[in-house]
Amino acid sequence: MPLFGNTFSPKKTPPRKCSSLSNLHLLDRSTREVELGLEYGIPTMNLAGQSLKFENGQWVAESGNFTGDRREMQRLRKRNQQLEEENNLLRLKVDILLDMLSETTAESHLMEKELEKLKHHSQRRK
Repeated sequence: MPLFGNTFSPKKTPPRKCSSLSNLHLLDRSTREVELGLEYGIPTMNLAGQSLKFENGQWVAESGNFTGDRREMQRLRKRNQQLEEENNLLRLKVDILLDMLSETTAESHLMEKELEKLKHHSQRRK
């Protein structure tokens, strides 16, 4: 038994008071949004003189309907379709060319092996 009590008994420190230095926590929600810039609004952009806004995952003209020339839209859709078909055709051609290259490479390797066998066989005969 120790004479003067437990020698290793540090005093507990008092809990710290966590107080913010900012007075923004005293403001109501709407004032905080204005002060801190949390009110982003709807994303908008101006494209070819037409103002668009992003709503529900899609870009929508702010006037409600697209005011551009419908014939121009149809022409662009048709051109887009043509380009997609051309792209698909080119991908198919690339796949065919890669298959042909693989086949030719395999045949070349087989011929090289056969040539090596013939050389080896002819050297044995000598």
